[in-house]
Amino acid sequence: MRTLQVGLEWMPERAGGLPRYYYESWLASQGLYDFRGLVIGSADVARSSHGEVVGFAPASASLPQRLRAARHAYREMTENWQPDMLVSHFAMTTLPLLGALDVPLVQQFHGPWAMEGQVEGHRGLRHAVKKWTETQVYRRADRAITLSQAFADVLAGDYGFPADRIDVIPGGVNVARFNVAEDRMAARQRLGWSTERPTVVAVRRLVPRMGLETLIDAAAVLRARHDDVLIKIAGKGRLSDSLQARIVEKGLENHVELLGFVPDEDLPYIYRAADLSVVPTQALEGFGLIALEALAAGTPVLVSPVGGLPEVVEALDEGLILPSPGLDDLVAGLEAALYHGAVPSAEACLSHAMRFDWSEIAKRLLGSYEKALR
Repeated sequence: MRTLQVGLEWMPERAGGLPRYYYESWLASQGLYDFRGLVIGSADVARSSHGEVVGFAPASASLPQRLRAARHAYREMTENWQPDMLVSHFAMTTLPLLGALDVPLVQQFHGPWAMEGQVEGHRGLRHAVKKWTETQVYRRADRAITLSQAFADVLAGDYGFPADRIDVIPGGVNVARFNVAEDRMAARQRLGWSTERPTVVAVRRLVPRMGLETLIDAAAVLRARHDDVLIKIAGKGRLSDSLQARIVEKGLENHVELLGFVPDEDLPYIYRAADLSVVPTQALEGFGLIALEALAAGTPVLVSPVGGLPEVVEALDEGLILPSPGLDDLVAGLEAALYHGAVPSAEACLSHAMRFDWSEIAKRLLGSYEKALR
């Protein structure tokens, strides 16, 4: 089967959930189906993907330049190679191709772009353009794939996509990559972390709706009861300065640390070194790949009851799902996990993560593509 997959960006050049999903799905497709792709990126994309994925425009290009370049790259790629279908991972990069499209379209719905922007403060024309773009692309789609039932409900309820043409296929994780040989203490020594203190990690973009302000406030409450608690937040984003100011204001410099951007090769050790990972999202979490990554490293993960997050861990231990995203429940959950051992074992976490290994998820994706062709 020949699939042309239109993404957003290429993970080795840009970190993030969608670029990682796209990159990992390309790797998992090898030997299973033909995956050719178009993404925003440099000429290095084609070199690193053996020519199977092409960067049609640099990240610095303007929106009009990106749209023109996407259309040109599509025409160039399909001159001598005809796909059986197009798989869209992002509405904006797919929109300019609709007029030339004469094959089935499968929409990989990673999240409601316009709604996510609205939660982060985007209003007026900017919000309207995003919603219009999504609507045009989803209306053309023959089938859709969502990472969770929560987002299948959003796609059907808020965008009117037929529910009987939606397949729920969870995100995947490369378990072997995150299941590193080092144990927790060895990983901490590698990173230069304390080997004595109970340590929590949160790997997140530093933007609104991720719940990081609440996590810092929770650290202040916990510190009053347990002076050894340590929370490390990995990631970058526009809230970096305000989060650091919040840490200083609450006197938490010895208890909460912003790690900044963490290189991809260090992520498995970040997860393995922690006693607990936490995903305190406040709104619109379609799945939560970072929760799977932590589990693959043998580290239990505490999640807020938002979007698809509960679907990642409920079959492992429902106690990992907080009753609410609020401060009191986050404090109680962190305290129980760190100081009362109310979490599954590393072996149980790893075994659960195996259910989401990319080797299995790729087969399910292929099954959905076959439905679209039928």
